[in-house]
Amino acid sequence: MSELQFHVGDFDGPLDLLLHLIAKHKLNICDIEISALLEQYLDAIGQMQQSDLELASEFLEMAARLVYIKTASLLPRPEEGEQLKAELQGQLLELTLCRQAAAELAQRYLGNRVFVRGPSALPADLTYRGVHSPEELLAAYRLAAGKAKRRLPPPAAAFSGIVSRRFVSVTTKIVYILKKLYRTGAVSYEEFFRASDRSELVATFLAMLELMKSRRITVSDDNRTVYFCRKQSGGNEEEGRTGA
Repeated sequence: MSELQFHVGDFDGPLDLLLHLIAKHKLNICDIEISALLEQYLDAIGQMQQSDLELASEFLEMAARLVYIKTASLLPRPEEGEQLKAELQGQLLELTLCRQAAAELAQRYLGNRVFVRGPSALPADLTYRGVHSPEELLAAYRLAAGKAKRRLPPPAAAFSGIVSRRFVSVTTKIVYILKKLYRTGAVSYEEFFRASDRSELVATFLAMLELMKSRRITVSDDNRTVYFCRKQSGGNEEEGRTGA
């Protein structure tokens, strides 16, 4: 349990009363004159008793302590009195520092004087304060430059093989196949696909499919020879032969 605190008048205890007397009579707290302080202290206690104030035992104990310090200082060996006086001075200095700290904290305490309705808008500090070596800056630049290059459209040289490629129509290859077969009647299947151009190969294949569908040409069972179909007077078709 915490000790009971007694308030007598405007003082919280005997040390508080002593500080008041020291400040009032402008005494040196670091070198207290015990005789003058004792006289003023006893006078203050007497005034309190005349005002019908109930004194706590602490105040009476402090009075006895001051009397003892004064008595010890008058002895042939005043060392004990000086030690007791130093202890009292230390307590008074400690209380003085506590009062100063409490007064400063009371000034800093705002309490209910500040009302915050929401987060205050603080200005954003966009200043970049990072420090980097030249090697790091160079690596960052190369990385950014590489990403930027990947976002650009491909150069025209990348489409050169597509744009410049020759376009061969299916109709052209139909005419070519018919002319070749009309003269000889039969041509090797591989001879039509010796071209290296992809567009020409595709057009040739589609042309042969179209001619086979219309029964203008036929292919041998072993897929090695292409024959030209000649129409007879009776409407029947005759496969051409080499030398015919």
